[in-house]
Amino acid sequence: MDVKKLVEIIGADFYTGVPDSQLRALCDYMIDVYGIDPKHHVIGANEGNCAALAAGYHLATGKVPVVYMQNSGEGNIINPVASLLHGKVYGIPCVFLIGWRGEPGVHDEPQHIYQGEITLKLLEDMGIDSFVVGKDTAEEELRDKMKEYDKLLAKGKNVAFVIRKGALQYEKKVSYSNNYMMVREDIIRHIAQYSGDDPVVSTTGKASRELFEIRQAKGQGHQYDFLTVGSMGHASSIALGIALHRTDRKIWCIDGDGAALMHMGAMAVIGQAAPDNLVHIVINNGAHESVGGMPTAAGEDGLKLVKVAEGCGYRRVYCAENYEELDDALKSAKEKDGLAFIEVKAAIGAREDLGRPSTTPVENKEAFMGHLFGELAGKNKQN
Repeated sequence: MDVKKLVEIIGADFYTGVPDSQLRALCDYMIDVYGIDPKHHVIGANEGNCAALAAGYHLATGKVPVVYMQNSGEGNIINPVASLLHGKVYGIPCVFLIGWRGEPGVHDEPQHIYQGEITLKLLEDMGIDSFVVGKDTAEEELRDKMKEYDKLLAKGKNVAFVIRKGALQYEKKVSYSNNYMMVREDIIRHIAQYSGDDPVVSTTGKASRELFEIRQAKGQGHQYDFLTVGSMGHASSIALGIALHRTDRKIWCIDGDGAALMHMGAMAVIGQAAPDNLVHIVINNGAHESVGGMPTAAGEDGLKLVKVAEGCGYRRVYCAENYEELDDALKSAKEKDGLAFIEVKAAIGAREDLGRPSTTPVENKEAFMGHLFGELAGKNKQN
């Protein structure tokens, strides 16, 4: 179905969401038609943020908003749906557009399998009526369903369209770019060089995929790295948990701007805990690149992440826009103690032949823990 037809049938004039590759046609349409016009389209930090923003829109206009997301974002909307939007609270209507990753019977990555199994059940448990849109969904079928949904929305209910892979099309594919020159894969290669055999926690998306292939190419094995294949926005908290309990090692976190923004409160907690052995690196390309490239709030004219880190209490803060500055920052972080934050400005883009980890998440966890515990056992023997 042409995404323009879906937008016309829904009939809303305000959309907010977090980008999803399954909804690439919708995301491209929104950027093509509205760009980032806060009157009509806002890319949120996380899906719960979008649900609350949608509530504000309804309170101000009386109209029905649309929130779009990948199904992994359902967890982030549970609280605002249950305690803000729900009919037993304020009864604020909202249409959700949800990309169905990990749909049963459709091959997908490990982090999407369980989420895909429970997608419709979670909506049901939240009291959200859902309708699945696939390649064969007819326009009239969708129009009839929207007429039903208009009646529910008028009563302050929430509804959802769950979008299957390939269900939506848009004739234009928007191209995203910025003015930075460093390539993320090369940035990660520099990080791996300086981190050596130190534990590394990498964020979900292409960063972890690139780190895996860098280790593979060097024949290093993958025991040094915890690849956070899902759980977007939580890599820095995982790294904090490790750093606080393995003070004998330098712990490195490779993060992304979209992930850092999604749960930015984690930076305040990290700053308060202030482990001397944690290096938090945010590779900032100002984009949700792993799901298409739509902009984040941390782009060239947006949020200054180094200022956020300073405000949160990170002891040493660096910003690198070229490889010389990156190496200087990594060298300093390696050699000196004190909670460190490095923002690295990167171009948008990745190799077209970029693969995915060939090990399972459980195998990755066991190798990583084996490396950590092996080190610890060796140190205990020496003592």
